[in-house]
Amino acid sequence: MDLFSNTEAPTLPFVISNDIEITHHWDDELRTFFIKVPDGELIFSERFLDEKISDRCLEYFQETESLDWRTVDWSKIDEERFKQIVFTNIKWKQDRIKLYGKDVPLPRLTSWYGDPDTPYTYSGITSYPNVWNNGLLHIKKEVEKIAKATFNSVLLNWYRCGEDYLNWHADDEKELGEKPVIASVNFGETRDFLIRRSDNPKLKITIPLTHGSLLVMSGNLQKHWQHSVPKRKRIKTSRFNLTFRKVLTT
Repeated sequence: MDLFSNTEAPTLPFVISNDIEITHHWDDELRTFFIKVPDGELIFSERFLDEKISDRCLEYFQETESLDWRTVDWSKIDEERFKQIVFTNIKWKQDRIKLYGKDVPLPRLTSWYGDPDTPYTYSGITSYPNVWNNGLLHIKKEVEKIAKATFNSVLLNWYRCGEDYLNWHADDEKELGEKPVIASVNFGETRDFLIRRSDNPKLKITIPLTHGSLLVMSGNLQKHWQHSVPKRKRIKTSRFNLTFRKVLTT
């Protein structure tokens, strides 16, 4: 911090076990933590976007031609009815995956946006990019300033309630390259984001991702760590997560 600053750097808003060696510093101008963990780096901004913009994003993701997003209970809308809903800004879909030999719906809604040559495959699902819209491009531009990286695609995840979740995995698909930078922006309900060592799952970091927050993962993190968003049954409303990334193209 500046020698003549009248404010002290804040403490990290989440606890990291003493078993995990880290160093971190606070950038007062960016209002952001830069954190080094073994084999990786994190950037965390609890208030990356202000409340007004974050609230507008929450509305933007849910607007439809026929339903009032303020009152509808999205968790009660079944798969077939959902297919009939026309969203104003985001082309949401309900993907299905093979699980123990059965075809089951993914426990969240998704959408993939990006440059024309950025298809993306994960969990056996190949997504072809929707065309960027102005709202997503605005968020991308702001994220790139902090991440010091450029992105050509974004995966949107909609967790309709605490029953929607994301299993343990790493973003280590070959089309993301050796050391991918993954920038995660979050809106709506706070959900715990868990990170654990691949070679020692007992070593975990829990980061509550709040409305308008940003978390960037980089370095060798995807090689040595996994992450998840576990169920939280007490949560009844939506959380939206946008993970910006750069898909390598030929």
